[in-house]
Amino acid sequence: MPYIDGFVIAVPTANKQQFIDHATFTDTLFKELGAVRVIECWGDDVPDGTVTDFRKAVDAKQDETVVFSWIEWPDKATRDEARVRMHEMMDRDRRFDEEVNPVPFDGKRMIYGGFATVVEM
Repeated sequence: MPYIDGFVIAVPTANKQQFIDHATFTDTLFKELGAVRVIECWGDDVPDGTVTDFRKAVDAKQDETVVFSWIEWPDKATRDEARVRMHEMMDRDRRFDEEVNPVPFDGKRMIYGGFATVVEM
């Protein structure tokens, strides 16, 4: 079954196009490393919760939009190998160079994790 890496971040709303450019540039790397697909979703209907919610999870400010993204891998082994290869590439691939591809959000507030698929329809 597929393996999923999931991400939630807060992006300054004014940086929407910069985020799209950054993601488009970077997501090609995931595809090259074996990802089946990469989905980047700009928050459109992200309600405030009573106890917790997406905005609280990433400490989103009033002028920020929550982005929900995932990378679908064919399996965990492919994802694990991709991670190793990414770390090896960090010093030599320009997609990791923040001067070439600046990160338009605060990565310290990103939440992420790897998820094993248990149901697929």
